[in-house]
Amino acid sequence: MTKRLTTTAGAPIADNQNSLTAGARGPVLMQDYQLIEKLAHQNRERIPERVVHAKGWGAFGTLKITGDISKYTRAKALQPGSETPMLARFSTVAGEQGAADHERDVRGFALKFYTEEGNWDLVGNNTPVFFIRDPYKFPDFIHTQKRHPRSNLRSPTAMWDFWALSPESLHQVTILMSDRGLPTTPMHMNGYGSHTYSLWNDAGERFWVKFHWKTQQGHSHYTNAQGAEITGQTREGYQESLFGSIEAGDFPRWTLQVQIMPEADAEKTPYNPFDLTKVWPHADYPPIEVGVMELNRNADNYFAEIEQAAFSPSNIVPGIGFSPDKMLQARIFSYADAHRYRLGTHYEALPVNAPKCPVHHYHKDGSMNFMGQQTGAQDAYYEPNTMGGAAQDPAVAEPPLRIDGDADRYNHRDGNDDFSQPRALHDLMNDDQRARLYMNTAETMQGVPAEIIDRALANYDQVSPAYGDGIRAALACLAGSKDAAE
Repeated sequence: MTKRLTTTAGAPIADNQNSLTAGARGPVLMQDYQLIEKLAHQNRERIPERVVHAKGWGAFGTLKITGDISKYTRAKALQPGSETPMLARFSTVAGEQGAADHERDVRGFALKFYTEEGNWDLVGNNTPVFFIRDPYKFPDFIHTQKRHPRSNLRSPTAMWDFWALSPESLHQVTILMSDRGLPTTPMHMNGYGSHTYSLWNDAGERFWVKFHWKTQQGHSHYTNAQGAEITGQTREGYQESLFGSIEAGDFPRWTLQVQIMPEADAEKTPYNPFDLTKVWPHADYPPIEVGVMELNRNADNYFAEIEQAAFSPSNIVPGIGFSPDKMLQARIFSYADAHRYRLGTHYEALPVNAPKCPVHHYHKDGSMNFMGQQTGAQDAYYEPNTMGGAAQDPAVAEPPLRIDGDADRYNHRDGNDDFSQPRALHDLMNDDQRARLYMNTAETMQGVPAEIIDRALANYDQVSPAYGDGIRAALACLAGSKDAAE
């Protein structure tokens, strides 16, 4: 039986083809509330896109725990044998919603786990490090990735000017310009929590942790030329591949691994383990296999379930905690705040963001409060109360985070070695991989003033003379090709 079309208030609609007018040739009447509702909703079909990670692709699935890390964490979602429903969203960082999928860029790797103790969000990238280590520089960095305010074009000069003045970016830029900077599909890349988080157990012991999601599909990448060719055919290659594979029953999987560091070790490592531009050597802290994430269901409505999905590092559950990572500390605020602006005060009550467990809080009113009071008792709209409202539970208290030091604006570049880890990564590559790395880097420098390129090359020389010379040779090759063409 065909369902009856109605207004949003539920009133049946007799005619959805023709406006209400004064005669066949007359003007439209203001009383045509159905027309006004339809036009007004169309005007509001778009919400502000994300400032970063605007273009994204997502799907639902399950996290199954096959290993045992119960001695490190009390989190129920990480206990042996547990299965947790989840949502994943992959994205590019720099491009707008209409950008092409196959552009060289870092990919976002955001996960939401609907656990029985509340939502746990792990919001990372497909790289284990990032361009900066101090959140005070994040708005500046993102400005260099976006459009120039005068030309409204992307600016390689701004990008390289910032990177050349920020040697801590060398590690991430090396990954970005390597083969892994342009994965063929979302399924053929790793994901990382990137930040240092912490786990804590029933005994109140804390451990530092790095989360890794290793693709079971294998790594597959495009060159810049291949990416440009595909973009000429489709701008939606990632959406097509992820959606299509799941529709066909070819469910992608990732293996969850963790690196565990005893709390006291953070005072002994030669590098700062809370520095987002650094990795933990696997030889020192070997990855432990924990479980498998499988994506097996596409969204029924992309806008409602992927575009309105809101991920934030502030969403943790008992047994998982934070660390002194400066970038993480800032993201705990900034992500949730971005969602309040973009989606509204009660964004976590939207179905895709709503926890699957009971929710009780004393947040009140505001725009789009469609769920009413959630305090657990009708007369309890403040706390403490004697009205039977929700109350705190000391049993889930996290152990204290031990932080020493005087409050100051410490220079995040003083005493930091920003060259050793990029050097180790560079030296791991074979000759062909390094040749592509040099050429990819040189291609992004086209049109950048010579003094900025020279400053960047001086940084690469400190990583390895071969690295700097390799980029110089690639620049000379590109210049020769240009002269020959002219």
